[in-house]
Amino acid sequence: MNFLSNKLHGLALCFAIAVPAAYLGKLFPIIGAPVFAIILGLLMAGIPRSDIFQGGITFTSKKILQYAIILLGFGMNLFEIFRVGSQSLLIIISTIGTALVVSYAVSRIMKIDHDIATLVGVGSSICGGSAIAAAAPVIKASDEDIAQSISVIFLFNVIAAFLFPTLGAILGFNDMGFGMWAGTAINDTSSVVAAGQTWASASGSDTALNYATIVKLTRTLAIIPICLGLAYLTSKRKA
Repeated sequence: MNFLSNKLHGLALCFAIAVPAAYLGKLFPIIGAPVFAIILGLLMAGIPRSDIFQGGITFTSKKILQYAIILLGFGMNLFEIFRVGSQSLLIIISTIGTALVVSYAVSRIMKIDHDIATLVGVGSSICGGSAIAAAAPVIKASDEDIAQSISVIFLFNVIAAFLFPTLGAILGFNDMGFGMWAGTAINDTSSVVAAGQTWASASGSDTALNYATIVKLTRTLAIIPICLGLAYLTSKRKA
C-alpha cells in the first residue's frame, strides 16, 4: 500500500498523458500515439510540479516501459527473431564499427573530452542510455560526463522518433525495410519502439515494429564485447 501511495500521483499523471496520446494517435496514424505522448510529455516537463509526482514518473519511465517491451516479445515468434537477427547481424556490426570510428575521429578533430566521446560513441552505436550506463563505470567516467552524454543521446532519440516515420515514407521503405533501418539507426530501445509503432499505426501492420525491435535487441547484445574491450583499453591507458 505504501508503494502505491508513493507512486500514485506520478502514475496518474502519466496515464493522463497516455490516454489523449492514444486517442490522437488513432485520429492521426501517420504521426502515431508515441510521438503525441512525447510532445505532451515535453510540454508537461516545462510546468513546475510537486516532488510527489517524481516517484510514479520514474517508475513509469523505467519499470513499466521495460515491462511493456517484455510484453511486446510475447507477440513475436522465436524463430523469426533468430532469422531477422542473423539477417541484420552484418549490418549491425558494420554500423557499430562505423559509429565508433566516426565518434573517435570527430572527438579528436573537435577536441572533445575522451570519456564523453567514448560514452556518446557507445550510446549512439549500441543502445543509448543503457549502453552509457554500462560503459560509464568501466571507463570510470564522472557524473558530469555521464549527464552530458545521456543528454546528447536523448536529444537525438526524440528527433528520431519524430522524423524517422516521415523520412521512411519519403524514401519509400516497405515495412521490413523501415524496421531494419529504424532498429539499426535509432539509439534507444524506447525510441525504436515509438518509431516502429508510429509506422505500424500508419501501415496497419506490426511487421515494421517487430523487425525494428528485434534488430534493436540484437544490437543491445554488443554491450558485452564493447564493455570488455573498453575495460582492456582503459587498463592499458591508465597502466
